[in-house]
Amino acid sequence: MADTYILFEHASGYALFHANGVEEIAMNLAQVEGNITDFSKFTGIIRLVAFAPFKDGIRALENANAISEGILHDDLQLFLEANLPKPGKKGKVLLGVSDQKIGGVLSESLQISCQHSGAIPELMRGIRLHFAKLIKGLSSEASSKAQLGLGHSYSRAKVKFNVNRVDNMIIQSIAILDQLDKDINTFAMRIREWYGYHFPELVRIVSDNYVYAQIVNIIGERKTLDEEKCAAILEVLGDQEKVNHIVEAGRTSIGADIPEIDLHNVQTFCTRVTNLAQYRLMLQNYLKTKMQQCAPNLAALIGEQV
Repeated sequence: MADTYILFEHASGYALFHANGVEEIAMNLAQVEGNITDFSKFTGIIRLVAFAPFKDGIRALENANAISEGILHDDLQLFLEANLPKPGKKGKVLLGVSDQKIGGVLSESLQISCQHSGAIPELMRGIRLHFAKLIKGLSSEASSKAQLGLGHSYSRAKVKFNVNRVDNMIIQSIAILDQLDKDINTFAMRIREWYGYHFPELVRIVSDNYVYAQIVNIIGERKTLDEEKCAAILEVLGDQEKVNHIVEAGRTSIGADIPEIDLHNVQTFCTRVTNLAQYRLMLQNYLKTKMQQCAPNLAALIGEQV
């Protein structure tokens, strides 16, 4: 009969437990699942053998990275060599682990028989539930803080050092969108001030920056408004009443005449701004597609431009 021990990795350190009657537990998993929540019954199954706390957060992160990558850290090796009994004549020693990968490394490096299935997951669940009570001097609050701190450190390290990160395009797209919004707003303000010298009433009729730049390109000299230009304006605005207001304002405008060379420069600048606005729309659609591929849940919660 194998003497069963369980290795439990926690943010605060390594713990080794001895498990009683694992064979019976494996045969009555349904009953054990109910007993796990009862601390007094669970302590009849599990007994703490040893606990080795990590010296600091850096050491905890090193061990967490090693376990996630299937590498045997020196701390874990020394802990098991010091506390796990050697197999004797009476029977072998079985070590329960949470992950098959680390179990394979321990079996290969230390010649320890490891198991990660059967009753082990249920016993792990019970240890995780009652861990703060099983370790003397460790409070639930301290346990939670250790887990939270290690979780943040581990996540930051993974994001920082992952050279294959697929979210870089999303980050750059969001930065470009923010910059485009600022530039388009600044340029639109210049267009309004520039063209407002010739047709000041148009600012009050057309409020949208992108639409304003398009209308300026169509109108040009306000005195040349004809049916063809009105039809083009209607296509952009989609509102006949606004078109009529523009025509009326053009006839009675108090704006000054504008030289042809100045008007040409204004319209050239308007073309550049409308092109920027169109590119921004295309980039927004691209970002939406990328967010749906990379982080659909996040996009649903807070939108694409996080």
